[in-house]
Amino acid sequence: MIGGDSILVSLVRLVDHLPFPPPPVQRKRGRPQTYSDQLLVKALVIMIIRRLYTAWALRAFLQQEDPVVQQLRPLLTEHGQVPTRRTWERRLAALPATLPGLIGRLGRQLVTVLKPWAQQGHGAACDSTAVRAHGGVWHKKDREAGVVPHTSIDTEAHWSKSGWHGWWYGWKLHLAVSIGSLWIPLAAEFTVANVADSEVAPVLLTQLPAEVRYVLGDQHYNTPDLRAECARHNRELVATRRGPDPHTDGGVEVRRVFHKLRSQAIEPFNGLFKNLFEWGGQMPVKGLRRCQLLALGAVLLYQLVLLYQHQHHQLVGVGIKALLRAA
Repeated sequence: MIGGDSILVSLVRLVDHLPFPPPPVQRKRGRPQTYSDQLLVKALVIMIIRRLYTAWALRAFLQQEDPVVQQLRPLLTEHGQVPTRRTWERRLAALPATLPGLIGRLGRQLVTVLKPWAQQGHGAACDSTAVRAHGGVWHKKDREAGVVPHTSIDTEAHWSKSGWHGWWYGWKLHLAVSIGSLWIPLAAEFTVANVADSEVAPVLLTQLPAEVRYVLGDQHYNTPDLRAECARHNRELVATRRGPDPHTDGGVEVRRVFHKLRSQAIEPFNGLFKNLFEWGGQMPVKGLRRCQLLALGAVLLYQLVLLYQHQHHQLVGVGIKALLRAA
């Protein structure tokens, strides 16, 4: 990387080194894409760091006469052109479908590079975290009547309930994170709030590194289907047993050790993630696709920062919030 680059410019340059899938052997029908997915991800990194939540805001930012922006402009140019506002909108709307796969590939690369399990069991902790919808809530009686009482309501969100958050209206960010001293996001999905954790978990498992031997989850992951899915990949599902405490069955003490490891990984990471991007647990935009774009993009950005810290010989996983603020 060029010495003297700002952190933002360095992170954008680093996107070119991410494990994007190879182009298809046979071109899809229809109009060929003018701009690469790498270009779209570079724009997404800028949008999240600089709190630019629309294509119009991105274009306005890129028109500024600022030394950092002058470095960024060539990085968002392909074939001598910069996408139009409409092209940004159309391509960014389609990007969320590709982000879980990219997060999974980068997670597997980071495991190889950073070796998070050098002194720890090869395990991953799975959980979902509540993310509230932007604006007001759409109460059940109004939803059933088809009445939207206020324009601030995001009608694509939904209700869910948990023992910790109670009822909330919004979304779920589903995550798999490495256990141990270094928290690496390994897989991510973003859904409406009423989608069950056990329904999304098999999708997360497909992205986990082959080295993962233990999958840690709460009681929502304790299903026969998920246990069978783990067994097919020679993994052990360690999930909270249903029923009142204390449990007295065989293996309860071992499970307690695993549950402690899980709580020390996924729960602090969820809190760190929400605090890091200063969303306060509420999305800054409306609509499923736009929320997916920012939430999954933020997970990818977190991974990108870990890679940046490794390449710059910094203490990986430490001071990430300060680094992003400096960008």
